[in-house]
Amino acid sequence: MSRRHAAAAALGLAFAAWSCAWLVGCALAPAAPPAAGGAPEADSGFVDKPGWTASRHMVAAAHPLAAQAGLQMLREGGSAVDAAIAVQMLLTLVEPQSSGIGGGLFLIHHDGKRVQAFDGRETAPAAAGPDLFLRGGQPMGFREALVGGRAVGTPGVLRALELAHRQHGRLPWARLFEPAVEAADRGVPVGARLARLLVDESAVRLREDAQARRVFFDAEGRPLREGATLRNPALADTLRRIAKGGAEAFHRGEIARDIVATVRGHAGNPGLLAEADLERYRALERTPLCFEHRRWRICGMPPPSSGTVAVAQVLGLLAQRDLSALPPVRAPGGWNRRRPRCTGSARPSASPSPTAIATWPTRTS
Repeated sequence: MSRRHAAAAALGLAFAAWSCAWLVGCALAPAAPPAAGGAPEADSGFVDKPGWTASRHMVAAAHPLAAQAGLQMLREGGSAVDAAIAVQMLLTLVEPQSSGIGGGLFLIHHDGKRVQAFDGRETAPAAAGPDLFLRGGQPMGFREALVGGRAVGTPGVLRALELAHRQHGRLPWARLFEPAVEAADRGVPVGARLARLLVDESAVRLREDAQARRVFFDAEGRPLREGATLRNPALADTLRRIAKGGAEAFHRGEIARDIVATVRGHAGNPGLLAEADLERYRALERTPLCFEHRRWRICGMPPPSSGTVAVAQVLGLLAQRDLSALPPVRAPGGWNRRRPRCTGSARPSASPSPTAIATWPTRTS
């Protein structure tokens, strides 16, 4: 049982040295960027969708099973935070390359009266220094630094969700884990995106890990195909423990020890994560970053997120232009408006699997 929970906390969420890091995500960025055409996470195509409307509540997530779990919580009288927790636990199983309890999150909550910003971003291990991604005094290559334990930071998802649930949760904490626990035990069909990424060249080294092979490959060592059954009983066991003991069950004790042993014991690229890092991690409530645009007040995450700052800058550039007079045009990735050309970039500052839950009060007359 010594590595069982580490397998759950790794394979179920951050996808074993494949997406952001071996166990929990990137606390620090490797010095060298990915080579051209070698994005940290491969794309799986674009699917045009018709759009949907709702009159009472809505859940938007990166996988339909996760959205269904969140919707189930809302229909049981749960809050938006309850739904978000159920969604995140299911994403840990079905989209581990992008999102999971071994990573970090930013959460914006609005109850109609005030906006709150919860910071569950990963933090660097206390032992990390400026030479973390140097080898022989030279910057390591992107994937050389990424694969293994070196890029692993202290996860913050569970601490942040627990903090938000204490303030805004309606359903019991344990109830929010049940859909994911059942799905991990029973098994679910492999989705198209996960199947596509399992055969991508970026996943080649995934086979080198025995735990990953058991979960994501068949008996002959072939990647699971779309529609094949994905089961992760070790993840189910880990989620049961967190459901019963809260985030503390993840940040202290057996699970924490297993995570640290896996990170520091990686044969080719060990990391610095320590049990003390997990024990001391605390999620923060920050003051949201808000700005005015035309007749709207827009609020989002403050630093360390870069997203709201970037959006404010872009909208500031466009504020003097009448975009409503420009016709929409079809772009390769979807619909867009013809607009003045701007250059620049903003680094995604959290999970690439955003989740949105909106609820409206019942109309009364």
